Amino acid sequence: MPTRKLIIFDFDGTIADTFDESYDIYNEIAPKYHCKQITIKEREILRNKKPQEFLKDYGVTKVKMSLLLLSGRKKLRKRISKIKPAKGIVDALKNIKLQGLVMGILTSNSKKNVNIFLKNNGLLNIFDFISSSKHLFGKSRSIKSILRKKKISKKSVLYIGDETRDVEAGKKAGIPVVAVSWGYNSQEILKSLTPEKLVNVPSELFEYIKKFNS
Repeated sequence: MPTRKLIIFDFDGTIADTFDESYDIYNEIAPKYHCKQITIKEREILRNKKPQEFLKDYGVTKVKMSLLLLSGRKKLRKRISKIKPAKGIVDALKNIKLQGLVMGILTSNSKKNVNIFLKNNGLLNIFDFISSSKHLFGKSRSIKSILRKKKISKKSVLYIGDETRDVEAGKKAGIPVVAVSWGYNSQEILKSLTPEKLVNVPSELFEYIKKFNS
């Protein structure tokens, strides 16, 4: 019996439209850690940059980044009911599930936040697992860990994400990455990192995964 193929999804930006809420939360907590706030205009500028390129400009050190991430998760939990799925992603996920694939989420967010969101949007039965990466740039290690636990080869896996760090993590882990342009990073900068595929709408993502599974 052939091994089932695995699709690993990022959460924020890829499935959940947390773009504006994340920046609002960051601006609320940034002063506490003496970090620079981000203006509305700067949000769009940052879509064309890697996070590594602007963290220093905003005073976000590695230690502060961990504290901001933890505090941000807690604040998001109180607002998670306001968060909506990315346009078109619910239908795409349901269609992908019908392909008989193993589907999981790898996120820098908390499992609790993800579970609440999935329950609120009727998506709990879509995913086989949720894995939370404690570090913003530690996803490659998490991907490798998932593959070991699931005993799935690299050629049978796709990672779906919306940020440059997702593309970089997938490449570092040795698996192909499909980048989606409706999240945190722009189409231009995602394309510059040469992902396996760049898609602009969820229906296009479904068609690509359907071919991958054939």
